[in-house]
Amino acid sequence: MNNTRLDMNTRLDMKRLAAMDAAQAARLLHRVREETLAGRTPPIAPRPEIDASWRRMARLGLDPDRGTSSVLLRRDELEQRRRGTLLAEVLETLSCGLAGIADASRQIMVVTDEHGRVLWREGHPAVMRQATGICLEEGAAWTEGATGTNAVGTALATHRAVQVHSAEHYVQALHNWTCAAAPVHDPRDRRLLGVLDVSGPASTFHPSMLALVGSVARLAEAELRERHRGSVERLRAVAAPILCRVGGRAVAVDVHGWTAAVTGLAPVDRIALPKTLGSGRVWLPSLGLCAVEPLPGGWLLRVEEDTARGGAESGAASRVVLDLSRPRRWTVAVSGAAGSWQQELSPRHAELLYLLALHPEGRTAAELAQDVFGDRTRTVTVRAEMSRVRRTLAGVLAHRPYRFREEIAVEVLRPAAPEELLPHSTAPAVRRAGAAR
Repeated sequence: MNNTRLDMNTRLDMKRLAAMDAAQAARLLHRVREETLAGRTPPIAPRPEIDASWRRMARLGLDPDRGTSSVLLRRDELEQRRRGTLLAEVLETLSCGLAGIADASRQIMVVTDEHGRVLWREGHPAVMRQATGICLEEGAAWTEGATGTNAVGTALATHRAVQVHSAEHYVQALHNWTCAAAPVHDPRDRRLLGVLDVSGPASTFHPSMLALVGSVARLAEAELRERHRGSVERLRAVAAPILCRVGGRAVAVDVHGWTAAVTGLAPVDRIALPKTLGSGRVWLPSLGLCAVEPLPGGWLLRVEEDTARGGAESGAASRVVLDLSRPRRWTVAVSGAAGSWQQELSPRHAELLYLLALHPEGRTAAELAQDVFGDRTRTVTVRAEMSRVRRTLAGVLAHRPYRFREEIAVEVLRPAAPEELLPHSTAPAVRRAGAAR
């Protein structure tokens, strides 16, 4: 390979590939893939993120010779998903940041939701037509499970920006393509919103595209953060004089539960709300029974004083279902005589609730620190996280030690494959529990 000769002591990376002749780089990647998938030693190891993805595909039993066809979303369902995502609010920022560059470089920009469904695409017309040929079109599924290792699917699986070039794609039909993608998170709670991707023919490959896509994704997150701050400030201006006249405990929240103003209660960042909320009386695990009144851009929640805080003491909560069956979306559902409620969980909170479910007798802060970090001294971090969890589940969780209340029946829904149980987690106790199944 002359000056670009690679051996097992050389790390394969995008800069080295870019320095090579394109045909030579393609041959190398094809050989690396062929030898690795056959279980033989390749001339150079694949990049760690690619190797990890290939292993996931092998565990799924995905055929590397399959096509990339997908059942497209119906038009009405596609429009519904577009309207329901926060990404719609920053689409102009994404487009201005990347679509023109993609067009000029003979590539296309793609935006997907958190499930890997393509919501929007734009860019070079000829490449758009080529993309349709591999089903990279609006409404198509581009998770790893649907199309193998690819920038969109692998970014969704890892929550990290990634570039996939040529034969690094698991499915052979994509070997003539290159792509770079970055996840976009809700800056308020780090929930995954979707993925921003630039894709094109393999000949358009450039290692700097990954940094560009990542920068635009962060710019979109910054815009979402500013939009949220502005909407909460407007709601606070409306709610403040109302709360001055309210007796007892009350809180003004936006439609997603983010707190704008509070009286008679300890301030919290967010109140978990049911998926459907309207005027009337509703039970909330963190507050108890509340009277709900509409406000411009949100709700006024007035805690009914004859209801015990959290509702559990009055028998409102009796069952918790911790759903960890999906690789990247975890929820906790609370139900009882007063109704039911469900909330998505952050990765850390999913870990903590799972560990408490494994230990009904309870865990001290030091024990949880050992479980999560392998370090009993990190109790300050554990207590801060558990404080956030208990703000949402005040009537369900007890402390000293931390545990689910004895009167609560707890059920954990696990994935069929043990390795898919909280796959992001590096917590020693979680990894041991997965390996023991």
